[in-house]
Amino acid sequence: MLRVFVRYCAKINRRGQAARRGFVRQSTSWVIAWTAAAAIIFGAIAYFNREAQETARLDLERDAIAAANKGQDESGPIVAIIKPTRLNQEKIKLGRALFHDQRLSKDNSISCAFCHDLARGGVDGLARSIGVDGKTGDINSPTIYNVSLMSAQFWDGRARDLEEQVDGPIANPLEMATSWDEILIKLNLDDELVEQFEDIYASPPNRANAINAIVEFEKSLITPSRFDRWLLGDDSAITADELKGYNIFVESGCAACHQGAAIGGNMFQLFGVARNYYDGSRKTEKSDFGRYNVTGREEDRYVFKVPTLRNVELTAPYFHDASVDTLYEAVNRMGSYQLGVDLDEEDARQITLFLRALTGDELR
Repeated sequence: MLRVFVRYCAKINRRGQAARRGFVRQSTSWVIAWTAAAAIIFGAIAYFNREAQETARLDLERDAIAAANKGQDESGPIVAIIKPTRLNQEKIKLGRALFHDQRLSKDNSISCAFCHDLARGGVDGLARSIGVDGKTGDINSPTIYNVSLMSAQFWDGRARDLEEQVDGPIANPLEMATSWDEILIKLNLDDELVEQFEDIYASPPNRANAINAIVEFEKSLITPSRFDRWLLGDDSAITADELKGYNIFVESGCAACHQGAAIGGNMFQLFGVARNYYDGSRKTEKSDFGRYNVTGREEDRYVFKVPTLRNVELTAPYFHDASVDTLYEAVNRMGSYQLGVDLDEEDARQITLFLRALTGDELR
């Protein structure tokens, strides 16, 4: 009996040792699992914290815009803009040089800046721009300022973004009349320019990085105005007459199309909504067909991208056909053809004053 009891105790002891070894192994596994889980959790927390910080930095400018008040709620028609701060300054410098480089044209006679003069509101002041060999364009050149705020490029919106827009004038026989192959031969002969490209892109000039630099420069052409300062809370930024003009602008329906950050540029509209602009009293050309030239759809005939009104006092003559010389007359014509109203003299005057408040501070 004693021997049986001893064997039983020994068996229980062996089971206990095995259980303890199993517990240790199980405990070790749990420790490893919890350690790994904790590492994952804390790593995720750190990752999302970095992401949150990055998002916060990206949202700083939008937060400033969201602070816009002056009785405007978040559904107000015009959004304030501020200068972007996260662009690559070296690319901007290179892009500015390319924007003014006449080697981008076939005969080295014109640059982008010839049609988009930064000192003249981003336009050339001509009814039709002059290209290589003195050829005349077929439509009034729009401003280059604030183009990054627009949903499409050119009057007919044929370019979806700035990258596509750059290619347009390069190949247009009425503008720069060349190709990237020809341009790059010239640019790669410039040792100093090649060195700049190498420093920024680790590559000599090619189509992709040249366009990238020009686009980065164009993205920098944002022009906050006195009106933006008013939107952001500066009561003294605009005059009483300019404020009246803004109220008339909104109440009369102008802001239905001219709204958002660029105060235009984010939709297409028929030129002549209320009254037929093409009533036979003026000669029509292909450029008058607007978006129809892109889509081929009859409903797009005479439809154009709504132009920005920022810096509009500097960009005469007005409209795609350059048919109006003064801002006051442009206001009256829009009232008539787009809204179906004949603005009285005082209302037109005050709207014009408001529009002048949209000129960028740096351009005055």
